[in-house]
Amino acid sequence: MPRYALRIEHHGAPFAGWQRQAGQPTVQAALEAALLRLDPGPHAVAAAGRTDAGVHARGQVAHADLRRPWDPVRLLEALNAHLRPLPVAVLACAPVPDAWHARFDALSRRYLYRIATRRAPLALGAGQAWHVRRPLDAGAMAEAALPLLGRHDFTTFRAALCQARSPVRTLDALSVQALETEDGPEVRVTAQARSFLHNQVRSLVGTLERVGSGAWAPSRPLQALQARDRALCGPVAPAHGLTLTAVAYDPDPFALADS
Repeated sequence: MPRYALRIEHHGAPFAGWQRQAGQPTVQAALEAALLRLDPGPHAVAAAGRTDAGVHARGQVAHADLRRPWDPVRLLEALNAHLRPLPVAVLACAPVPDAWHARFDALSRRYLYRIATRRAPLALGAGQAWHVRRPLDAGAMAEAALPLLGRHDFTTFRAALCQARSPVRTLDALSVQALETEDGPEVRVTAQARSFLHNQVRSLVGTLERVGSGAWAPSRPLQALQARDRALCGPVAPAHGLTLTAVAYDPDPFALADS
């Protein structure tokens, strides 16, 4: 059966996350329903990142098996036609080897978290950033983030119900940037790793926000990390500020489609 890689964009608000759940709208279920309109199936779409309810994606990657070969452009257009009017779009489509796997072949995943710091409520940007309504010290947040890089036991920063066998992960990037946008001042946190624990990025962002607000000293997140105690984590940042922006592979299955 021919296998295709799909790069996907979606708004997280209407969905109970990526993974199929009985009686709940999910991104996986929406894609599988669209595929069923094109191919008898059954279909089981696998994704690089199983995003939580409310989390967005600009660069989610998944794969699907079909019963017959498709031209990638025609498959992309057909899927998008059947996904409407849901806020899900297939951005790129490429044939891949039968053994290629969107999750297990991924080399890294990158997330962006947006924090809006203007006083006025968000109108056009509502649902795409955490609105804190006060300035944050991005420099202090960056200082606090630096010692969290590298390979650590991230027990403090994972959900109590996380099913990962090990809390050890290697954090390749955790950057903090303050900038002016069309929606006003923002602080943006970018995190990259081969894989993340459940709620790890949102836990890190919520902890860094405490530093940026002045409630915590920049040294406190490292102390919390070293304690390996979930109770010492800051508040978990809301899901709607988080976006899965990219998944890296070598070779890149979409290199030809993007050229």
